[in-house]
Amino acid sequence: MKAIMSMLLAASILTACNTQSDKQEAALKAQQRTIDSMKVAMEKQAIVDSMNNIIAEQREHEKWEEISKNEATSHNRAVATAPAPAPAKKRWSHTAKGALVGAGTGAITGAIVNKKRGEGALIGSVIGAGVGAGTGAIVDHTKKKRQQQEQQ
Repeated sequence: MKAIMSMLLAASILTACNTQSDKQEAALKAQQRTIDSMKVAMEKQAIVDSMNNIIAEQREHEKWEEISKNEATSHNRAVATAPAPAPAKKRWSHTAKGALVGAGTGAITGAIVNKKRGEGALIGSVIGAGVGAGTGAIVDHTKKKRQQQEQQ
């Protein structure tokens, strides 16, 4: 009888210890999921911030181009009486569009494929941006050749 009671006591102690470690393990997993989601959110924000910086730089560049065009136009108006044509709206090149689309697609694919979501998204966005920019550069080059052939 003492042996049975000793065995029951030992089994209950082991069960109690095991339950406590399961609770701790579940809490650690929940904390890790929270940390991982925060890392992904920070990486997404970094991508958004970098794209906002690129857009701001592009706008600044367009502003300076417009100022220089206005100066040249005012100088030409003194020489010629014909009004200058309205400047065409500046559009993104195929290279820039390709890089943007490639970075987004690569980030999503990398996050899905890699077990470490943030690392996969970062690597995927870099590779996707490179491939997209390369493809866009090819399209830009082809378009430029067509325009040169049409002018001749």
